[in-house]
Amino acid sequence: MIAALLVVALLTLTGCENTKKEASVKNEPSSQSNASKSKSYTIEHAMGTTEIKGTPKRVVVLTNEGTEALLALGIKPVGAVQSWLGDPWYDHIKSDMDGVEVVGVEHEVNLEKIAALKPDLIIGSKIRQEAVYSKLSAIAPTVFSETLRGDWKENFELYAKSLNREEEGKLVLSDFDNHVSEVKEKLGDKVNQEVSVVRFMSGTSRIYYTDSFSGVILDELGFKRAEQQKDLFTADNQLGNLAIEVGKEVIPKMDADILFYFTYAPDGDRKALDTAKEWTSDSLWKNLNVVKEGNAHEVSDAVWNTAGGVIAANQMLDELEDIMLNK
Repeated sequence: MIAALLVVALLTLTGCENTKKEASVKNEPSSQSNASKSKSYTIEHAMGTTEIKGTPKRVVVLTNEGTEALLALGIKPVGAVQSWLGDPWYDHIKSDMDGVEVVGVEHEVNLEKIAALKPDLIIGSKIRQEAVYSKLSAIAPTVFSETLRGDWKENFELYAKSLNREEEGKLVLSDFDNHVSEVKEKLGDKVNQEVSVVRFMSGTSRIYYTDSFSGVILDELGFKRAEQQKDLFTADNQLGNLAIEVGKEVIPKMDADILFYFTYAPDGDRKALDTAKEWTSDSLWKNLNVVKEGNAHEVSDAVWNTAGGVIAANQMLDELEDIMLNK
């Protein structure tokens, strides 16, 4: 009888020990997961290197294209710079920006507001905020892109790495590349045409070229640039292959098979709107073959130029497809 009781006791103790081991094993993934969340990583960027601990959850973003990058990655920033157009956000993102605090504009950020938001990551750009980088870094880990130009993908990859969402970022870029391929296939031979892009602003006008936001996308689709514009973009052009400011005497060089034009008029800037009206009413403009043939299309400055991010890029593709297949 005593021997039997000893066996039962031994089995009970063994069972308890096994239960403890099983509980320990079940808890291991959770411990590893927590460890991975708090693991630090280092990002190389335009201002050097920055160490980031864990996956950022409270992000302040200081560029318009950076805001779109966050949204595309499923992150709503706690603070962002105001959109160049809109009150305070572009129409194509405002439904996703409810509750986001405005922290100034790209060239003049509000340090006090940023600090009050207690961010665990700040994303900005050297070309816009280099002068306040050290102050931003004192608030939270800060990562800067080098510049803001037409090819937004390089910056997007940097932001995705900074947010510890590199794999998600690859999916976003892959989806965009597939979108380009789909639109290109739908347009067929229509991409084998010369295109011209014009922007009207307050008191000035520009021809936009291959390094612009719209220019990069048009190039990806296979469109050619208006041949007569090539001599405008020489080595000494102040804006490189981004754009060139022109007078009305250059209007004839805006001709092409297709022309897209947009107007930068923040807060309904009357002077910018008047510039657009004046130029498009000019006899030189009306005499352009592309205008006479009905192939000049007014499009959104926000989507085709100013926003400069992945969401706008996808919307531009949709709008371009609609224009080209329904004109």
